[in-house]
Amino acid sequence: MSFSIAGKSAIVTGAANGVGLAIARRFVDEGANVMFADRDEARLEDELGAAAGEGAARMFPCDLRERLAQANLLSATIDAFDRVDILVNASRQVVLSDPLDRADRSIDAMLEQNLLSAFRLSQLVAGRMIRQSEADGEEGAPAGAIVNLSSIAAQRSRPDLLAYSVACAGIDQMTRSLALALAPHRIRVNAIAFGSVMSESLKGILRDDPPLRDRITEATPLGRIAAPGAVAEAAQFLASDGASFVTGEVLRVDGGRSVLDASGTSAC
Repeated sequence: MSFSIAGKSAIVTGAANGVGLAIARRFVDEGANVMFADRDEARLEDELGAAAGEGAARMFPCDLRERLAQANLLSATIDAFDRVDILVNASRQVVLSDPLDRADRSIDAMLEQNLLSAFRLSQLVAGRMIRQSEADGEEGAPAGAIVNLSSIAAQRSRPDLLAYSVACAGIDQMTRSLALALAPHRIRVNAIAFGSVMSESLKGILRDDPPLRDRITEATPLGRIAAPGAVAEAAQFLASDGASFVTGEVLRVDGGRSVLDASGTSAC
């Protein structure tokens, strides 16, 4: 079984930092052509440097909440690499909020940023993958793979994370529904629901609440917070032909935390 993605072309959103950056870098290291997409242009330039305009790593700064920006992102990818085989929807935000505050618009922002933009981009890219497959004329060959980033927060109830949890639950359902819709076109759709990963957002939360680190590790059977590379490895698997019979799955990368939650013994 091969998990190779060499020679494939991918779009990775949220690629300026954290988990999205780790995925995009791993894909390049594994021989894929990658369009790094993010609205933080300065951070993209810092991360890619001279490689930003040539070779296997390209960048496209944009606000993915805008439909025109999504269309331009796809066009730029086709101009650079001639095709797109993989989409990783890694653009996401975590915002704490008060679910009883009627003036708080966090849930609107989370649904737009984390769910709706991913859905619209998936529709757009899937259409291109279908046209490519028809032009290739290789009957039965894989036509593409979409990987969405979710979180175990979709299954956990914490009031100040309501907006984020609802968006993640939507990502999980979107993954399953699109997997069924795109299966006849040989496009696979999966998601990664990760637990405590040292992302930029978690770093910020830990700075404000240092004791939280201990509570997290105590609630994680493997006893640690994962590096972003752990999610990148899972993304490579789901994007590769080694996962050719895997679709509609939400893969948990959480150090066993969901299992502990299910047993009713979680401390956090």
